[in-house]
Amino acid sequence: MHNSDPILCDVLIVGSGASGLAAAVTAAELGLDVIVVEKEPQLGGTSAWSGGWLWVPRNPLAIADGIVEGIEQSRIYLRNELHCDVLDPRVEKYLEQGPKMVEFFQRHTEVQFFSGSKMPDFHASEGYSKGGRSVCALPFDGRRLGPWINKLRRPLDVISLAGMGIAGGADLNHFLNASRSANSLFYAGKRLLRHAHDLIRHGRGMHLVNGNALVARLLKSALDRNVRLLTDAPVRALLNRDDRVVGARIERAGQLVEIRARCGVVLACGGFPHDQQRIASLFAHAPNGTEHLSAAPKGNTGDGLRLGESVGAGVVSDLPHAAAWAPVSRVPRADGGFSGFPHLMDRAKPGFLAVRQDGQRFVNEANSYHDYMCALFNVTRPEETPVSWLICDHRAQRRYGLGWSKPFPFPTASYVRQGYLLKDPTLIGLARQCGIDAKQLQVTVSAFNQGAEEGHDQLFDRGESLYNKAQGDVLHNPNPSLGSLRQGPFYAVKLVPGSLGTFAGLNTDACARVLDKHDAPIPGLFAVGNDMNSIMNGYYPSGGITLGPGMTFGYIAGRILAGCSE
Repeated sequence: MHNSDPILCDVLIVGSGASGLAAAVTAAELGLDVIVVEKEPQLGGTSAWSGGWLWVPRNPLAIADGIVEGIEQSRIYLRNELHCDVLDPRVEKYLEQGPKMVEFFQRHTEVQFFSGSKMPDFHASEGYSKGGRSVCALPFDGRRLGPWINKLRRPLDVISLAGMGIAGGADLNHFLNASRSANSLFYAGKRLLRHAHDLIRHGRGMHLVNGNALVARLLKSALDRNVRLLTDAPVRALLNRDDRVVGARIERAGQLVEIRARCGVVLACGGFPHDQQRIASLFAHAPNGTEHLSAAPKGNTGDGLRLGESVGAGVVSDLPHAAAWAPVSRVPRADGGFSGFPHLMDRAKPGFLAVRQDGQRFVNEANSYHDYMCALFNVTRPEETPVSWLICDHRAQRRYGLGWSKPFPFPTASYVRQGYLLKDPTLIGLARQCGIDAKQLQVTVSAFNQGAEEGHDQLFDRGESLYNKAQGDVLHNPNPSLGSLRQGPFYAVKLVPGSLGTFAGLNTDACARVLDKHDAPIPGLFAVGNDMNSIMNGYYPSGGITLGPGMTFGYIAGRILAGCSE
């Protein structure tokens, strides 16, 4: 059925992740009437499951911490990391506008950050920073959202603790050290008691951290500015008039409704991590589109890209990496399917190593998740499947957990029973369960143990870089990322190719305007977040290079829609 009465607004945002909400809040703050439509029942998209970090060089919080650098330092780093002599104009715009975006949200909205002054860039190439280029949303009290808290996507279940989000850094360390420190035990106990109280009273946790806090803060800011938020409202088509995008046709409760947007439409649908057809065409390791397990929400099926293409936009298809790769393990679900657990931190802890079926290491396990997968792809022959095994001993599993299997005091039996976690008293027995070359695994672990006890990884220098050190355990010596595997039983999980999101997207200019096949802007159409082709050219130079540009170009789009010059 078609509803003949159109809904009118100034700006229509399609998608409710951080990038789309940043555009909505900016435009609304500047006086525009904004509608956000979301196809899912919950708001927040992948952003609500993320770590909530933004990479924004020269941000005001870093400057307040005394970390002052010129813009050229960031340019040098990015030219090295993106393998180019001249930066994309969009990168230049991002470096210029990113600090202004942070300042805008800090000054005018509920979006408040803390500084990642000790968070180093991924790689120690020329121009890199030891810290000061990252910010993260401050925790947020979900009760301040009122009934809208029930519309916020909950933290990713496989990485939360009974639905309770745990932030990286001090928060996580307190939980990991609860059996070793009275102070940490008190801290963790207090957090758990509050969460239990929230579950009883509100049906979900209210102490929001990470990306959940970022989206909640953006959501509160949007509500304060009378942004209209529609859930369960998939866009079925864009509206065109005189070669200009003037709105969209959405579906609500089985009816088609037109929304007419006087100033323009912003696509922010989260890319295509679950679009099997596009995955098959762009991911070399997934020729059928099914050999890839993304940790992004299932609803991210490439709607924004298809909508852009429907009005003549082009999708970039020649990036060196079409997605932000991450090793994931297959977590069995009650419905018989699988969720992807993203292995972002455990690989770098003492007592862990990764091997392929041949029983040999192939990578510095403490490097970034993207680098880990690039290394695996590089050593996998065309006729092979790119899989690896993450292995640890009893001490390490009890101390840090292994993927979905939680550390002490949680028992391992249920994870073993479900086939997720493989366990054996000996390395030989574990190798046989995994189908790994048992003799070679023993040789590998023996050499690794010797290096770990000396504090040096002869093969890959693991634990030497600042990023490796930050990912390890500061309390472990002599190398925070290296520990021997000696105490049985031994454990393993199988890691398969996955991603945190996609890089390939709609071709845009430095103002986030979507371009047609001739590189001319399509009037009235913008794209931000993972619907915009990544400004990092398919590379991953640091943590936060999705949300940082995403919110920055959302801010830029909101200002341009409001008539501000850039």
